[in-house]
Amino acid sequence: MTNPCPCGLPEPYADCCGRFHRGDQHAPTAERLMRSRYCAFAVGEPEYLLDTWHPDTRPKRLRLDPAQEWTRLEILGQTGGSLLQNEGTVEFRAHYRHQGRDDSQHENSRFVREGGRWYYVDAR
Repeated sequence: MTNPCPCGLPEPYADCCGRFHRGDQHAPTAERLMRSRYCAFAVGEPEYLLDTWHPDTRPKRLRLDPAQEWTRLEILGQTGGSLLQNEGTVEFRAHYRHQGRDDSQHENSRFVREGGRWYYVDAR
């Protein structure tokens, strides 16, 4: 893919979130993990979503709805989650289209870093 990554950053998917999805690297910050998780919904990578979900809150299975088209991500704010921190939140709005209807999901997600890797914990 040479188009900008679905996460909203200008790099092509392969150089942006694709490297995280392939396991070449781990997301360095909570925001980058949030973006890569949104992108995993957009490109259909449920294994990546489960792999980056904290074991304490991770579901056993995850099935994505192929009829849901993720169209745009807005990062609204964040606390912590930097290279030198172990906790953070990312507030976002994820836009999607389902059955011809546009809608969005607003969430403030909580992340923790354990063993050098960021994990999604839950949403508030």
